Amino acid sequence: MTETRPTPPADYTQIAYAVADRIATITLDRPRARNGYTITMADELADAVGRADRDPEVRVVVLTGRGRDFCVGADLSEGGFDVDAETGADETWQEPAGRVSRRIFAADKPVIAVLQGAAVGAGLTITLAADYRLASTDARFGFVFTRRGIYPEGASVWFLPRLVGMGRALDWMISGRVFDAAEARRTGLVHSVHEPADLLPAAYALATELVTTTAPVSVAVTRRMLYRMSGVDSPGPVHRLDSRLIASVAHNPDAVEGVLSFLQKRPPEFGGVVPDDLPDFLPRHEEDDT
Repeated sequence: MTETRPTPPADYTQIAYAVADRIATITLDRPRARNGYTITMADELADAVGRADRDPEVRVVVLTGRGRDFCVGADLSEGGFDVDAETGADETWQEPAGRVSRRIFAADKPVIAVLQGAAVGAGLTITLAADYRLASTDARFGFVFTRRGIYPEGASVWFLPRLVGMGRALDWMISGRVFDAAEARRTGLVHSVHEPADLLPAAYALATELVTTTAPVSVAVTRRMLYRMSGVDSPGPVHRLDSRLIASVAHNPDAVEGVLSFLQKRPPEFGGVVPDDLPDFLPRHEEDDT
C-alpha cells in the first residue's frame, strides 16, 4: 500500500479512515473495548461509507477492526440508544446497525469486510450488505439476539436468508448460537478463511484485483442490479433494463477499452467515474439516499 491519505483524527473519534491505491480503509478503532458498537461508531461508519462512495478516487472499501476482535456487538456502557427512555422513538428513528448496513447496501463501490476474533450481533449484521466477507481462522460469529431477549437488527432478516438460505438463517437466529469460521465458510456466509496474519493482506490483494481489472461503472451497475432487481417477480423488468444498458455500450468508452485491452493483452485503463458516469435510468430505492 502506498500514497496513504489518512483522515485528520478530529474527523472521527471511534473509527479511522484512510485512502491508498484507490482503496478506502475504514477501521473500527475501539480496541480496548473490543470495538464495542456505539451510536457514535454507527454514525461515523455510515458517514465514512458515504464519504468513500462519493470520492471518485476510491474504487473499493475495506472494512476492518483494530485489535483482536472485529466487533463484539453493542456497547451499552457508552450511553445506550439515542432514544428517549420515556417517550421512545418516532417512526423516523433508525436503529444503529441498520444505519450502516443500509448505507453499505446503497453504495456503488464494492465493500470487503475483514472479520477477525468476535463478530457478534451488530458486529456481524453491519457486514451482511458487504460484497465480500473474509474471516480469520479464529473468527467466531453469532446472531445472539434471542439469548439477550432482544431482536435482530441491521435489516439482517432481509440480508441473511439471501446469503445462506432460510433454513440456515432460522437456525442461527432462532438459537442465537455462536459458530466458527469453518461453518461460516461452509454455508457461504464468508468467502474465504485465512490465518490471522494473512487476513488483511488477503483483503488488500482482493481489493487490488478489483481496482486493476474491473471497470468502476460496470461494477456499480452490476452491484445495483443484483441488489435491486434479483428479487422482482419475473425476468421482464430485468431484461428491459438489460436492453437499455446493452444498447448504451456503443457509446461507452469503457466497453471499447475492455475489448482493446483484451485483444492487446494489456491491463485495462478504464476512465469511467462513479458516481458521475452511472446511467441515469438505473433503479433506485429509498435506501439509496440514506
